[in-house]
Amino acid sequence: MRQDGASPKLPKRIAGLADLCCNLWWSWHPQARQLFRKLDLQTWHESGHNPVWMLAHLSPDAVAWAAHDKKFLAHYDAVMAEFHSETQGGAGWFATEHGRAPGPLAYFCAEFGLHASLPVYAGGLGILAGDHLKECGDLGVPVVGIGMIYSQGYVSQRLRDDGWQEEIEKDLDRSYDPLTQVQDKSGKPLLVQMPLFDPPVYTAVWKVGVGRVPLYLMDTSLEINQPWDRAIANRLYASGLEPRLRQEIVLGMGGMRTLRALGIEPAALHLNEGHPALAILERIQPLVKAGASFQEAAQKVRESTVFTTHTPVAAGTDIFPFALMDKYFSAPYAKLGIDRDAFLQLGTNPRDPNAGFNLTVFALRMAGMSNGVSQKHGEVARKMWSFLWPDRQEQEVPVRAITNGVHLPTWIEPLRMQALLTRYLGPGWLEKQDQPALWERVAQIPDEELWKVHLDRKAGLLAEIDSRARVRWQRDRAAPGKMIALGSLLSRDVLTLGFARRFTGYKRPDLILFDEQRLKRLLTDPRRPLQIIFAGKAHPADTDGKRLIQRVFRLAQDPECAGRIAFLEDYDQHLARYMVAGVDVWLNNPVPPLEASGTSGMKASVNGVPNLSILDGWWLEGYEGKNGWAFGGDASGLPGDRTPADAQALYGLLEDKVIPLYYERSDDGIPHGFVQVMKQAIASVAPRFSARRMVKEYVEQLYLPAWGLKR
Repeated sequence: MRQDGASPKLPKRIAGLADLCCNLWWSWHPQARQLFRKLDLQTWHESGHNPVWMLAHLSPDAVAWAAHDKKFLAHYDAVMAEFHSETQGGAGWFATEHGRAPGPLAYFCAEFGLHASLPVYAGGLGILAGDHLKECGDLGVPVVGIGMIYSQGYVSQRLRDDGWQEEIEKDLDRSYDPLTQVQDKSGKPLLVQMPLFDPPVYTAVWKVGVGRVPLYLMDTSLEINQPWDRAIANRLYASGLEPRLRQEIVLGMGGMRTLRALGIEPAALHLNEGHPALAILERIQPLVKAGASFQEAAQKVRESTVFTTHTPVAAGTDIFPFALMDKYFSAPYAKLGIDRDAFLQLGTNPRDPNAGFNLTVFALRMAGMSNGVSQKHGEVARKMWSFLWPDRQEQEVPVRAITNGVHLPTWIEPLRMQALLTRYLGPGWLEKQDQPALWERVAQIPDEELWKVHLDRKAGLLAEIDSRARVRWQRDRAAPGKMIALGSLLSRDVLTLGFARRFTGYKRPDLILFDEQRLKRLLTDPRRPLQIIFAGKAHPADTDGKRLIQRVFRLAQDPECAGRIAFLEDYDQHLARYMVAGVDVWLNNPVPPLEASGTSGMKASVNGVPNLSILDGWWLEGYEGKNGWAFGGDASGLPGDRTPADAQALYGLLEDKVIPLYYERSDDGIPHGFVQVMKQAIASVAPRFSARRMVKEYVEQLYLPAWGLKR
């Protein structure tokens, strides 16, 4: 139950709804979502699919009906029984296969993308972390998550009439977030003092249920803190070196203190990216205080620490000037039993020793096990950081690879696609989702059934786009040209490409715009037209990324494009679920090898949306020749030289392969050849790139050694 007054007053017969709505388990269980829809469909839509808000605004008549309607109560009882079984019942796969761990593993990340109702994520890293926790919960892996809650979230995007991205600054109303505030033994909100700050900085702690997994989020926006200290967690990824360091002190070192205040002493640590790496220090310090040398303590912590790097470029790491480190760490040097120079050396890049304290270098040195997030990224990371192990050959550098995966119950569309899979794969398919043989049954799905489901999801996406455009028209009296650019002229019958990524140079959202006249011919072909839906945000400081958005937006307003380019504002997890299931083909064309992995294309493929992707990241492993289309494998030269060749390859695939296959229809109006590619996409990607396969690999390759357990 929430503790801030937002909890609804429910009759005892349905009181369990209050607990259900504060555990995001409901978000990946269709029957639980249907339960909330049955309560009051209109209020469910008005809530933005947030059951906490919904229950707080539910009419007394709806509550009274729910407490007495036999059909609703039967549905309620079934959902609550499943909820209690999966969150409080049997221990799951981990206990069956590996027994008991010596203590929980603490999973640290700066962001967690769990559901649109809890905006504490920016993009792919957070969505991956959210999927990881969900799958750990499903499998019963003893994990506890730790992160931060941000008073302004990440970036709320609004486009001006000229297509320039504006960031909307506003404090988020946390009254209806699906979380509960942690209390101390006296019943007051728990406050935890953070290390290194003078005057002291305190955090409150919020708990989010993620199935079996608890996630704790620290909050600095408190009256007890000085105004400038409240701002530590104003926005995800604070700009400026000192604000970023202060934020990462809270995330890493403060996260460890928070766990201790909760009575949790993790037996192992998983650092998802370098942002929380300072947690290592907070694990070392008590060991030194108990009498160990720094080297002894560091080795013990190292043996139980896992570090995952997500960046394929050295410039993507946090580096802090040594003088700034001195400002905050001059006292802790002594407490760690190490002198200043020896400490700073742990984060010094020997190839650029004057640059400052590099958190990725520090994490690689201090974690006993490290990994990249695709097989190609593992190779890139070993090469990029090989100088940290000068006595080893590149292939022996201790950075392995575990390819990312996606949480299938979250990302496979629930109302139609999951129901279709249940009919043909069997009712227990989710339990066996990482078994490739199971997915061979996808071939048995009749083409007409899969195509019908796809068209329904495509219509759902276009309806969502229309609804968003209508709100902008009604609220802002937007110009007609802007409404067209927001997607008001899109058609269900036109082959639709989807591109939804962070707008930045290396992801090349404008690759398909390279030859505008050639593109316009494809868009306006009278018999076989094409349309493209773009979405994504640019970082507030990325001026070039904002220019890319502006270019797409302006082209979308060009009458010569016939209303067949759209840019969707404020891309979030809710809109992503519509897009990955509703477009026809997923477009992805970064500059290799800068795509560490990528997961959006996985989400599309498991919904029967084939990838049209450059050979980089996960697609190097996923492409099999018949489950989508690939290009860019034969381009040579420097990254900047690739664009003309890659653009020509992309246009050629569209003109010669994708468009003809999509519009080749039999008498029944179904593109059977295209549907075969859809089936291959589902069958080949779902088991190999599921979060279930990913989490099992983390457990067996990294977590068991970190716990000191036998594999």
